[in-house]
Amino acid sequence: MENKHAKRVDIVSIKMVREGSTKYENRKIETPFDAYVLLKRFLEDSDREKLLVVCLDTKNQPINICTVSVGTLNSSLVHPREIFKTAILSNSNQIMLAHNHPSGISAPSNEDKAMTNRIKDAGVILGIELIDHIIIGSNEYFSFKENRLM
Repeated sequence: MENKHAKRVDIVSIKMVREGSTKYENRKIETPFDAYVLLKRFLEDSDREKLLVVCLDTKNQPINICTVSVGTLNSSLVHPREIFKTAILSNSNQIMLAHNHPSGISAPSNEDKAMTNRIKDAGVILGIELIDHIIIGSNEYFSFKENRLM
């Protein structure tokens, strides 16, 4: 006899889907400027804020780049689970964040600073280090690491 109160549970598997690829000459990210060179092409002409996560291996070589959030002209909602989902699936050792400011000014807002600290703290718990957060403006960038904000 079948139980009327039984509920079905889905059996799932999780996989990432590659949507494309890009060539990266340096092979590894050694400086914030290296990250800027790699990531500006994805962010510099956008009319809305976009947040990217770059998953890296133990040698600072990019494994993949994922757009985590597309926001409005001056804001983007982001949660640590969305950032670390890609990193976990990639077996990433560390990550780097990058987002743009459509205003062209790369200085971080208070919200940018708070979000960076939140992601850094979540990474400590997960064992996936946040090594930098790059903000891309018009022909300029701001690195949290270079400016000793992390």
